[in-house]
Parts: sequence; structure tokens; C-alpha cells
Amino acid sequence: MDYQILKNIITAELERFKTISEEEWSYKISPEKWSKKEILGHLCDSAFTNIRRFVITQYKENENIVYDQDLWVKVQNYQNISASEIISLWKVLNRQIVHIVENIPDEALQRICDTTKTEPRTFTLAYIIEDYIDHLQYHLKAI
Repeated sequence: MDYQILKNIITAELERFKTISEEEWSYKISPEKWSKKEILGHLCDSAFTNIRRFVITQYKENENIVYDQDLWVKVQNYQNISASEIISLWKVLNRQIVHIVENIPDEALQRICDTTKTEPRTFTLAYIIEDYIDHLQYHLKAI
């Protein structure tokens, strides 16, 4: 698999983030909707969770690795952290993801992990990596 797309996303978004003011990062359309900071915080939480998936699935199949995205964003209180700190965290986590996925042996890409909160459903590591990139791109569009 070629993970250049993930490297390109990181580089392009870090440049784009520089054009967004702290006020824009903090603005909430309503109390129950996430601000741009909270969306990026959610992407950090996703990265934390997927790092676990990408590492553990290489040596232990069928592990159930999930998280409650709304609770994680609330508990971590991203709204009250500076955008620059969240951006730094996002950058480091995603560079680590690039490092991990570039070093996954091809045979490990077919190992499986359960990423669901309710009924067990397993996905290959290759699928989970692609899904991570799709999820990342989806949320970055909202920023």
C-alpha cells in the first residue's frame, strides 16, 4: 500500500491550518455542535484509537478496540486548549501513523480487528487503514 496520500494530507492541512484564526477554531454554531478545535481533537482521538488498532492487530487478532467519540471530546475539553496545541498533537499522531503503517508487513494487512461497539464485526487491517484515511478526509472538510 502507498501511504503517500496520508503524508500529503498532513503537509497540506498543516499549511491550511495556518490560515485559520483562533476565533474561527473556537467558534461553535451551537452548544451541541463541535467547533473546529473539537473536530481536530476528535481526529486526534481517532488517531490514538487507530494507533492501538494498527499495532495490536499485527500480533493479536479479533481484539475489540473502540471509543466513545462524543465522551472523549467532552472529557478532553478540546474547546479550552489552544488550536496550536491541538494541531501539534494531530501532526505528531499522524506522522506516527505513517511510520507504523509503512512498516506493517504485507501478510499482517489481512489480520482482523473488531472496531464495533455493538454486534461484533471484524475488518482487515488493510481496510481499517483505508477507512482511517477516509474518515480523516471527511472531517478535515468540515474544518
